[in-house]
Amino acid sequence: MIPTLLFVGFLALMFLGVPIGVALGLAGTAAIALANLDTQWFGLLAVPQNFFAGLGKYPLLAIPMFVLVGSIFDRSGVALRLVNFAIAIVGRGPGMLPLVAIVVAMFLGGISGSGPANAAAVGGVMIAAMARAGYPASFSASVVGAAAATDILIPPSVAFIVYSVLVSGASVPALFAAGMVPGILAGIALILPAVWLARKHGMGAAEATLPRPPFWASLREASWGLFAPVLILGGMRAGWFTPTEAAVVAVFYGLFVGVFIHRTIALRDLAPILRESGELSAVILFVVALAGIFAYSLSTMGVIDPVTNAIVNSGLGEYGVLSLLILLLIVVGMFLDGVSIFLIFVPLLQPIMTHYQWDPVWFGVLLTLKVALGQFTPPLAVNLMVSCRIAGVRMEETVRWVGWMLLAMFMVMVAVIVWPQLALWLPAKLGY
Repeated sequence: MIPTLLFVGFLALMFLGVPIGVALGLAGTAAIALANLDTQWFGLLAVPQNFFAGLGKYPLLAIPMFVLVGSIFDRSGVALRLVNFAIAIVGRGPGMLPLVAIVVAMFLGGISGSGPANAAAVGGVMIAAMARAGYPASFSASVVGAAAATDILIPPSVAFIVYSVLVSGASVPALFAAGMVPGILAGIALILPAVWLARKHGMGAAEATLPRPPFWASLREASWGLFAPVLILGGMRAGWFTPTEAAVVAVFYGLFVGVFIHRTIALRDLAPILRESGELSAVILFVVALAGIFAYSLSTMGVIDPVTNAIVNSGLGEYGVLSLLILLLIVVGMFLDGVSIFLIFVPLLQPIMTHYQWDPVWFGVLLTLKVALGQFTPPLAVNLMVSCRIAGVRMEETVRWVGWMLLAMFMVMVAVIVWPQLALWLPAKLGY
């Protein structure tokens, strides 16, 4: 009875408009109290203990740092310089600006682990440029929202950090390496429908008439931004610093570039940057902490084992169960953000993963691909919300375009299921 109330209470609070993190915490607290009515304080001392336990994990220190990196590079003008360099390489013509938007979003994924921050940085530059070239605003918002979803696959990734905290068999370096190939494939998959749609519908008629930036000058301007992923990922691979330390190094590198090289960040800009990243980090970590209470309720009331047994004994088989989980998470991803999906479902899915002996790193990449799909799947798509706000369009207007891109990334997820080595080859090669 109480486990049922746990889920019903959570869903009821969420549909009443209560923030997801608060709904998780309140539902978990109520379940703990109802299960301990015969004890003093109703067992509620477990609430602050698990609130702290949800946060007391070293890898989580990287989250506020990578969020801060995203804010710094957003303000430093790196995105604009990368766009000019990409245009200098691919040239002008129908469908080239959508290609540039996706490539730049993928590259920024190697600097910051936040999809919405990526959408804001790329959208702030590309949506206006695509409007000048004659692309519809709804199409531009679709391309930017979908492109920013590659951010959580290409390291560093906040989603991978959260997953590594929840699953002991998946280290952060292994997950970062595992996400690289699927992340690149996802970007390529998005380029195909974006360019095809642009040319089929005659978009960007004015693009060919716009000037092409000079190659060497744009390379020189973009070089500091191009070096950032080399520093972050190369430093981790060389053993110079851990992923958490890499985030701190990236912060100081971004400040150095913004303040002294590009001179786009002044001292007065630091307070808004710190406030903005602090607020976003607080939201993420607050959800993580409150989800610890919910996870404790799940484990102590014996919810996980019956759910696991019901799924594995359903007669669907390994791939039938995997298909069911993907379908479930696709539906859930339309309404919940990625961090919440991981915090709620990974404790439930981990015994299933163990039963079928799925590789935890491969499974983490698969779940992250699902979360990436959810980031631009209406009606609640955080990346698409950001790009639609910048473009000044309603999310409903993007459906005709974004559906093709969802299909393209879905096919990448299918490929990772069929060929697990797409995710596991690089970690094995690097010795993770």
